[in-house]
Amino acid sequence: MTEVNLSVVSRSSTGKTDPGLVRQYNQDSFYLDPEGRFYIVADGMGGHAGGEEASRIAVERVRDYLDTYWQSEITSEQLLRDALMDANEGILEDQKINLERRDMGTTAVLIAFREDGAWRAHVGDSRLYRLRNQQLERVTEDHTWVARALKMGDIDPAQAKVHPWRHVLFQCLGRQDLNFIEVEALDAQPGDTFMMCSDGLTEEVPDNLIEKILTGQGNCDDQAVQLIEEAKNAGGSDNITIVLVDFSEDNQDS
Repeated sequence: MTEVNLSVVSRSSTGKTDPGLVRQYNQDSFYLDPEGRFYIVADGMGGHAGGEEASRIAVERVRDYLDTYWQSEITSEQLLRDALMDANEGILEDQKINLERRDMGTTAVLIAFREDGAWRAHVGDSRLYRLRNQQLERVTEDHTWVARALKMGDIDPAQAKVHPWRHVLFQCLGRQDLNFIEVEALDAQPGDTFMMCSDGLTEEVPDNLIEKILTGQGNCDDQAVQLIEEAKNAGGSDNITIVLVDFSEDNQDS
């Protein structure tokens, strides 16, 4: 596991969300911890009201859980897993009360920086990328049936890109049978930029263009706005949410 010396790494961050050009409502949510401890993106599903509520519950429950237990002796791996399970329970509770939202669910991706290092966790197909030395790398794997088929060699990348099931998840929050939450140590070094996003970005903007924008001019805010505009120029068929976290080495607090 790679440890991050938080005393010499400062983080600047930004979060932007846009409904896109097709959908009237925005079912995405995100959160930037004011203390720079953790960052969250969620992409809801299940209709207008359901998707909005599912992503909102997920972000708020994860935020509140991490706030409550951040200083505890719980390992970071277990803490993130428990936070996402608590979010899942929150969505299930809402489903029971509001039957019109019984099919709602959401993806979730988050990164956290604690004394035992940097960590990532995700469920679904919202993604985490790392830009290091001017090169963009996808850190997470989509929890979709198509991504699994691609990994098994049953289909090729060209087929995966247009497959009608490419957005069908085999795991998401809001399911009784949730049995897989991916939590891993995160390799984070000074100079890295991390990007979390909903698939409204990655469905429209190829990785090489994302890399070009993130290595170009401007700060986090400028780059996030440019990425959203590129997604809208390409069709904007879904909600678009981006969280960028820049690392720099200095002696300032996070």
